[in-house]
Amino acid sequence: EESLQMWDLNKRLEAYLARVKFLEEENEVLRAEIQSAKGSPAGDSWRMKYEEELRALRDALDHAFREKCTAELARDNLYEEIQQVKSRCQKEQAAREEAKKLLSLSRKELEEERRAQIWLKERAVQLEKEVENLLEVHEEEKAGLDQEIASFSQSLEGFRCASVAFQPVEVEDYSKRLSEIWKGAVETYKTEVSQLEGSLCQAKENLWKAVEDNHQSQLLLQHLEKDLAGLKARKEMLEESLAQQWQEQRGEAEKFQLAMEALEQEQQSLRVQIARVLEDRQQLMHLKMSLSLEVATYRTLLEAESTRLQMPAG
Repeated sequence: EESLQMWDLNKRLEAYLARVKFLEEENEVLRAEIQSAKGSPAGDSWRMKYEEELRALRDALDHAFREKCTAELARDNLYEEIQQVKSRCQKEQAAREEAKKLLSLSRKELEEERRAQIWLKERAVQLEKEVENLLEVHEEEKAGLDQEIASFSQSLEGFRCASVAFQPVEVEDYSKRLSEIWKGAVETYKTEVSQLEGSLCQAKENLWKAVEDNHQSQLLLQHLEKDLAGLKARKEMLEESLAQQWQEQRGEAEKFQLAMEALEQEQQSLRVQIARVLEDRQQLMHLKMSLSLEVATYRTLLEAESTRLQMPAG
């Protein structure tokens, strides 16, 4: 029975020794792999590669941040330019309104000048008719006076003896007075007609000036409308460029964010793998210690058994 127990113990001891030897070899292999991974250039290259990728991503992030700052500066510049364009549009709108007001005033003045011209023309026609009537009346009165003078002179021909005593002095004075009155009236009407003609010419000049001002105002208004259309188109183009830059910047920021998240996930997975390897190594160390203790125990038992068997029977 003791021999069977010893044989069983020997078999178990052989199995434990084989297992310990296998675990020690595997431990040595793992230790060599860990040391090679720590000191090998492949591990260093992997670490350097990881650091280079991390450095490149940091540089890309810095570059994206600088581009973001540049885009913000460009946005601020575009905003200032848009504000300047808006202020210029407001100024041009105010100038346009002022031109419209001047155009309406010019139109009113033009209408007034036209009315004054029409009135002056009518007044000139009336004065011409009055002058013609006065001339006709004057001619009729003059003809009547000539007839009266002729009849009076014929009646006075019979009084040749007393020709000196009966001269028509009063009639001649009356004729002189009438001729002077007629000359004064003609001069007065001529003066009024010349004044009316001068007023008509002045009205024509004012009308021409108003038409020219109206034309200039229309040209200025067209020029302002063209400038306003160009500024509106430029404003739309700047807004589209700003929106496109914002979209591009947002897309690049999202790409960098995804890349950073992927790197963080990879780093987390590497940390988990390293922790798992360390845990496996710790378990192997504990198993090695337990096997070493068990081997030492069986060795002690075998030594005790061999000592007991080698003792003499007495």
